[in-house]
Amino acid sequence: MPREAVNRRMGCKTGSTVITTTVSRLSTRLAAVSATIGLAVSPIALQAQAAQGPDAEAEAEAPSPVASNPLGIPENFSLFGKTDPNVRKATAVVNGTVITGTDVDHRTNMVLASAQGQIGEAELIQLRMRVLRNLIDETLQVQAAAEQEITVSAAEVDQRYKTLAAQNFGGDVEAMDAYLLSIGSSPASLKRQIQGEYAWSRLIGRMIRPFINVSEEEALDVLKRLEDSKGQEEFHIMEIYMSATAETQAQVIQNARSIMEQLRQGASFPAYARQYSESSTAAQGGDLGYVRPGTLPPQMAEAVKTMQVGQLTGPIAIPGGMVIMFLRDKRQILMADPREAVLSLKQISLQFPKGITEAQAAQRFQAFQSMVSSIKGCGDAERAAEAIGAEVVTNDQIAVRDLPEQLQPAMLQLQVGQATQPFGSLEEGVRVLLLCGRDDPEDAGAPTVDQIIDDIEAERVQKRAVRYMRDLRNDAYIEYN
Repeated sequence: MPREAVNRRMGCKTGSTVITTTVSRLSTRLAAVSATIGLAVSPIALQAQAAQGPDAEAEAEAPSPVASNPLGIPENFSLFGKTDPNVRKATAVVNGTVITGTDVDHRTNMVLASAQGQIGEAELIQLRMRVLRNLIDETLQVQAAAEQEITVSAAEVDQRYKTLAAQNFGGDVEAMDAYLLSIGSSPASLKRQIQGEYAWSRLIGRMIRPFINVSEEEALDVLKRLEDSKGQEEFHIMEIYMSATAETQAQVIQNARSIMEQLRQGASFPAYARQYSESSTAAQGGDLGYVRPGTLPPQMAEAVKTMQVGQLTGPIAIPGGMVIMFLRDKRQILMADPREAVLSLKQISLQFPKGITEAQAAQRFQAFQSMVSSIKGCGDAERAAEAIGAEVVTNDQIAVRDLPEQLQPAMLQLQVGQATQPFGSLEEGVRVLLLCGRDDPEDAGAPTVDQIIDDIEAERVQKRAVRYMRDLRNDAYIEYN
């Protein structure tokens, strides 16, 4: 969700939200802006009353007729003629450029492959409609760049394609070609997407970025508020927002639960967010970034306070619709993250022979526990383990955050020379981690003035890019077949 949307909701100045962006040091990626623009602003922007006081809340509880029906549409009306959006063919002509059904099929199949899950017929129809809208935006971006004599050469696209092949197929371009064809997509479809991202990035760089200026005084003001907020907790949230009315709420909840089921089975959250979320964060894979609970709707704020890192929750009812949340991480502003501590460990493990009975395994487990209790420091680990046939493996330079989630709290409470509680299974054996050393991280330093200026500039570029894309749509001639 763009930070200006949060500001509108909370009645804050734009600069205040740069605190979160600055701490994370995440400059908005211009290429990533390309696919989002035109998605509905996330409903978090509707939560102004929480920060504006009781008067604003009273106004929200009693909306005027104009606010609740801005188009003045009669309450009782009939549609003339027969319309069925499911029958419309997924093709369009955008300012003379044709988007074919094959284009939509190829891009849809690419999304389905990244989602790694099966979806129903109704969801597939929605996905194809979303893909078509993204292709229309992509076409408008390429056309706008061409009008400014901005071109993306085939050589540049091919080089980026080779880079993706190197990242995913060890540099084997033919293997990536074969994979795309095997999933019902094509190399041409991916190259078209690459061209659109490059064209839009360069267009924004020419038409918007040169006209964004941030003063040093603004950056110093943000820096002061950062220091005043030191120690406050903030959460890295990913979201999928779907609008709902009283009539559609039941169906939206059903769709949201279906999506959550796919996510729990291993589907990609960013892939689903890009195609199903109606928030402006959809282009970033639903990534809301680091936010504090006070900037969220009350329903989301209450939920996130009780969530564990890596947890998925929802659907949560908020004004305007439903939201699915995934807590990616959490931290304290300008404070060192204990999970960044680097550990020196010894892993002591004992395997159970195949065919061992539970009684025999319990007996060996008791011997293992006794052995661990007898260890007198890390230097004594090998001697103690050898006595019962256990194995010792040394692991240095292991960050706490790289350990399994369930082990991290226990590791943070250990002193040097202490071991975790035993863990494992009958099949995998039993083991403990013995702490031999820990290098704690230093407190996170405040960002520099230049870093803050870069973040504010990136935020303002994104805001203007949204408006620019909206203008391109308004001026376009689009025919649907």
